[in-house]
Amino acid sequence: MAKILIVDDDPDYVMSVRIFLEAHAHRVFSASSGSEGLERVKEVGPDLIVLDVMMETRTEGFHVSLRLHDRSPDAEYAAYRNVPILVLSSIHQTTALRFAPDEDYLPVSGLIDKSVRLDVLLAKIEELLASAGRVETV
Repeated sequence: MAKILIVDDDPDYVMSVRIFLEAHAHRVFSASSGSEGLERVKEVGPDLIVLDVMMETRTEGFHVSLRLHDRSPDAEYAAYRNVPILVLSSIHQTTALRFAPDEDYLPVSGLIDKSVRLDVLLAKIEELLASAGRVETV
């Protein structure tokens, strides 16, 4: 079991992912914006974050990932910089923007386009949790 924070402004999508992940023994928390997500990180201390990109702004998720993985020694979220972030977004289908994980510009552990099957999403989440050594035992 792991604590997973979903940061996404689509409540229906969040609910469907939440139900599926909870059925697979994960504890799920959510936030509907980047700023709320940053607050929830401090409250929850998640093992993994599933992050949308386009929320209040078209690039909000990028800014959240940069804040969370800021390498400055006095960074506000330094305690969480090793938490894996999985970007789950429809940005590739709705804009001409193309991007991939990048240590400097998009410091995330993985990227999946929305409309992914939930079993594929679960497999990726479990892979990232295992590689980060963040799987809790019940």
